[in-house]
Amino acid sequence: MSNKDDKLTRSEAGKKGGEETAKSHDKDFYEKIGKKGGEQRNK
Repeated sequence: MSNKDDKLTRSEAGKKGGEETAKSHDKDFYEKIGKKGGEQRNK
């Protein structure tokens, strides 16, 4: 942790959240959300 109040930076929080999500979801989950993101981007 790099903040003086022992708080996570935005980057650190994102990394921590991503690691926790990866523990509880499989490859299929990431394929689905990737497809949804691609569909939204192409609108």
